[in-house]
Amino acid sequence: MLTVLEKINPSKEEKLLVKKLSNNILKKIKIKDAKPILGGSAAKSTFLKNDYDIDIFVRFNKKYKNQNISNILEKHLKKNFKRVIKIHGSRDYFQIKQDLFTFEIIPILNIADPKYAQNITDVSPFHTKWVNSRTNSKLLDEIRLAKAFCKANHLYGAETYIKGFSGYVLEILTIYYGSFNNLIKNSISWKPGLLIDIEKHSSQLNPSKLSPLIIIDPVQKERNAAAALSEKKFNEFIQLAKSFYHNPSKEFFEKKEFDPQKLHGAVVLKALPLRGKEDIVGAKLVKLLTYIAKELDREGFEVKKYDWDWNSEAILWYFVKNENLPLFKKHFGPPIKEEAHVNVFKQKYKKLEIKKERDKIYVELKRKHPNVANFIEDLISKDTYIKEKVKKIYVVK
Repeated sequence: MLTVLEKINPSKEEKLLVKKLSNNILKKIKIKDAKPILGGSAAKSTFLKNDYDIDIFVRFNKKYKNQNISNILEKHLKKNFKRVIKIHGSRDYFQIKQDLFTFEIIPILNIADPKYAQNITDVSPFHTKWVNSRTNSKLLDEIRLAKAFCKANHLYGAETYIKGFSGYVLEILTIYYGSFNNLIKNSISWKPGLLIDIEKHSSQLNPSKLSPLIIIDPVQKERNAAAALSEKKFNEFIQLAKSFYHNPSKEFFEKKEFDPQKLHGAVVLKALPLRGKEDIVGAKLVKLLTYIAKELDREGFEVKKYDWDWNSEAILWYFVKNENLPLFKKHFGPPIKEEAHVNVFKQKYKKLEIKKERDKIYVELKRKHPNVANFIEDLISKDTYIKEKVKKIYVVK
């Protein structure tokens, strides 16, 4: 793993630069009874080489608990920084960009115990404190391996459009198993419903918070830290772990550029996403992906597999059983025993031959687009639901 670590471990110079730039930001934030602190992977020393997203939390005194601390922070930031980007969320936060670095400035309440949190971000300093209390230089490298492994294989991130492994979850898992290799070795036998309670809280979770992998938050016993994890990403991690376990290679840590030309036999679409918060834009793309799949199934093309990739543009692809359908399709009416509805159906299609199949009547209608690509092109040109999700979308293959 030495070669991999050399590629993912930030250099001494990079660590010093992160520290210097972070301190410059911290010094400029001066709000009465509010203290800015470094947070996230930078505060835990688990960030990866060339990872330039840095969290800074501004901890407001509890006297602010009934005030809009996002508004207070926004006014202050705009006075001290040239360009401040507001990101809407359960509590609004802000971005400040400096060269390749993106600083996320997040307002939180300074609470004495996680049970007093008004927002999940209020608990973040407790996460940092716990991770720092359980790690050493060797374990930090093991955590980096776990993060790089997931990032390279599209398994990283708890956002709603990803539903993968958050950085905090990977930190907990690596600490729990003691190393990246032990995490891999144990994960190949994971089964849905596995519960990991590293601090032995023996918590009773709300059923709505359950997921394929249940991780009791070490600092918040009523919270499942892996609640966002989907069954799909859970299974993909297990399969990937099996492949790595039997044939370990540095390639598992290298993110591969997606090439739509390799999707032989698939219908491939390109989409230009809307502007906005990444989580919201990504969620819209996922809804779009699923919606088109359902429309293809409804028409009879029978989707076998579909997925997507998103970098500067979104790529959606669909493998279907039937690329071309018969020119005519059966359009079923009501059951024969429902005479009133049958008469309405017959009147509507009086120019067509009424046929029977089992207990229903039907007519044969001519398809407008028997070819799958033509069907999708027509769908995306007219469907208002699709137009609300992206700026532009078109078939490329």
